[in-house]
Amino acid sequence: MMEPRPAPPLQDVDNQELENLLSSLPKERGIIPSYSYQYQGFWYSPITLQGIINCQKYFQPRENDIFLVTSPKSGTTWLKAILFALVNREAHPPQDPHHPLLSKTPHQLVPFLEFLHPSEYDSLCNSSDSSSRIFATHISLGTLPKAITGDSGSLNCKIVYLCRDIKDTFVSLFHFGNNKKTSPISLEDAFNLYCKGISSAGPIWDQILGYWKESQKNQHKVLFMRYEEMKDEPYLQLRRLANFLGIPFSQEEESSGLVDQIISICSFESMTKVDVNKTGTFVDGFNNSSFFRKGVVGDWKNCLTADMASRLDQITEEKFRGSGLSL
Repeated sequence: MMEPRPAPPLQDVDNQELENLLSSLPKERGIIPSYSYQYQGFWYSPITLQGIINCQKYFQPRENDIFLVTSPKSGTTWLKAILFALVNREAHPPQDPHHPLLSKTPHQLVPFLEFLHPSEYDSLCNSSDSSSRIFATHISLGTLPKAITGDSGSLNCKIVYLCRDIKDTFVSLFHFGNNKKTSPISLEDAFNLYCKGISSAGPIWDQILGYWKESQKNQHKVLFMRYEEMKDEPYLQLRRLANFLGIPFSQEEESSGLVDQIISICSFESMTKVDVNKTGTFVDGFNNSSFFRKGVVGDWKNCLTADMASRLDQITEEKFRGSGLSL
């Protein structure tokens, strides 16, 4: 069991400190934010970067913390709901008419680490196990707080990594960003930035590869999942996730239809009917409804030209060559 380290005094990154940092970093036009800044090899918005600096300084993991890591628009909202429902299935049975997923968004129940204030780390209580919290993040493996990755490189908690077809991820990101912008970015401009790796938490290929390689050498700590497999085999993948977290379904739970119930309450169809997911706003002014667009596989065909699709496929093949990974 890990011995807790004494918490340092909390002192949020102030505006001047952030401005000084931003002025020292490479800067490019952003697909979602007006500008993105390159920090430790990856591109982030100013608000995300502030949260990253905070968690690098102050976050201390608990023994059984769970991290859901994704590239933006890879199925994050869906898997947040599944993780919450799975981990809390005894305290909150999925058939409960007062289930938290019916009154709160998945982002409220499983917050992004980089959007929390340091004072909120310890107060988060979203698991029936007091030694465990569920966080989400878009942060790359090398940028995670050292308290998570450990001085020797051994992870101090469990990571569930979810990725998605690069073409669908880009299309979803493009539409998501333009939902909020008063001056939308063109598809061509967004595509060119994306191919250069200049996207939120990008280059996406580098982020995926980092967690893929870690999952290969540290299988009991990192579970690598694919969005398309979740869609095709939800029962198999949910059982796989439960086994990885050390909370497998019992025979009684299987017989009672619990797996089906979790899949049902977390489905796109169910979540889009919940009032809280249709109204209100998320961090930085995004509407809660903007997190529920289509949720289908292969939607890139309705947006990208054949040349665009071919270019992304070529980059993906080149980046992943020799890694054993294919998307």
